[in-house]
Amino acid sequence: MKLIMLGAPGAGKGTQAKRIAAKYGIPHISTGDIFRANIKNGTELGKKAQTYMDQGLLVPDELVCDLVVDRIQQSDCEKGYVLDGFPRTIPQAEALTAALEKLGTGIDYAINVEVPDANILNRMGGRRACLGCGATYHVEFNPPKQEGVCDTCGAELVLRDDDKPETVQKRLDVYHEQTQPLIDYYTKAGKLAEVDGTKDMDDVFAAIVDLLGE
Repeated sequence: MKLIMLGAPGAGKGTQAKRIAAKYGIPHISTGDIFRANIKNGTELGKKAQTYMDQGLLVPDELVCDLVVDRIQQSDCEKGYVLDGFPRTIPQAEALTAALEKLGTGIDYAINVEVPDANILNRMGGRRACLGCGATYHVEFNPPKQEGVCDTCGAELVLRDDDKPETVQKRLDVYHEQTQPLIDYYTKAGKLAEVDGTKDMDDVFAAIVDLLGE
C-alpha cells in the first residue's frame, strides 16, 4: 500500500498519515524526517542536502526525490508507506513517478484531505499554545477551562505567529499555486482519492479506511 497524502496546511493530513501508518503497519515518511536522518547519519545524500540548507537554499527537487526513493527502498517499506509533504510540486511528482517506474512500482493512491480555506483559517486562527509546557488548545474545539490560561501549568496561552490569519493565508496561497496542481496530476493518473476533511477526525479516518480496506 503506497500512499501520498495531499491537503492544505492545517487540513489534518499529517494526523491522518500517522493513523494510517499505525493501522496498516507501514512507515509514515515526511521529507523533514528523511533530511534529519540522512544528515545525522552523515550519508552522501545528507551531506549534499546540508550544503543547500546551510546556505538557506531549498534542496533541489532531484535531490529530494533521491532521498525519498532511497528511503522507500528500505526494508520497513516492503508492505508500503505513507508519504507526507512530498511531492509538493509537479516537477517533484514527475520525478517520483519516473523513479518508481524504474523500480517497477508506483503509487496506489494520492489521498486528498479536502478542506475549504475558510475552515482552515478558523481552525488555525483558533489555536492557542502554552508558553510554559507547550500544550495546545482551540478556542472553539478544545478550549481551556479558563480563557487564556493553560489547564496543565497555568502559563499564558498565545496565538502563535504561524497561526495568525495573514500567515495562514500566505501559506494557503503558496499551497494553491504550487501544490493544488498535484490534484489534477493524480486525477489524470487515475490515482486521486478525496475525503471530506471538514468532518470529525475519526470520520475522516473511517472514510480513508473504507477506501483502503480493513
